[in-house]
Amino acid sequence: MSRTPVLAPVAGRAVALQDVPDPVFSAGMVGYGAAVDPRRGVVDAIAPVSGRLVKLMPHAYVVMTADNVGVLVHLGLDTVGLNGEGFTTHVSQGDEVTAGQVVITYEVPVVEAKGLNPIVPVVVMDEREPGNVTVAEAVSTGADIGAGAELFTAGR
Repeated sequence: MSRTPVLAPVAGRAVALQDVPDPVFSAGMVGYGAAVDPRRGVVDAIAPVSGRLVKLMPHAYVVMTADNVGVLVHLGLDTVGLNGEGFTTHVSQGDEVTAGQVVITYEVPVVEAKGLNPIVPVVVMDEREPGNVTVAEAVSTGADIGAGAELFTAGR
């Protein structure tokens, strides 16, 4: 079984996935992982793993590792409706990225001004076994986590 460390894409308070106020994420419909309630302000969202950027939208991105582990980072809830407002991309879809590399600058105040939740779910795409994701202690305790710190480990 391969183990893939997944980094927090932004700094903030680590949150268990089941506590994300969106049933698509909290019920693991997209996959399992964890989330970060970001610091308020303008923050850089980084690649949680190294690999190919297989999907890039202003509000979300998916990085596929060499071991075919796809990790989705979703910046805020219901943010697709902002049509890119509050998000600046720094890479292109198809690019190879390194864990820790800046992917998108995320303007958290813009999202909050629209009445949306800025929380950042991070999930292993199509992971159906919650036991294959081991969350970091910060997630279990709801502690602050730095961008680039390990958020969880994905096992395949």
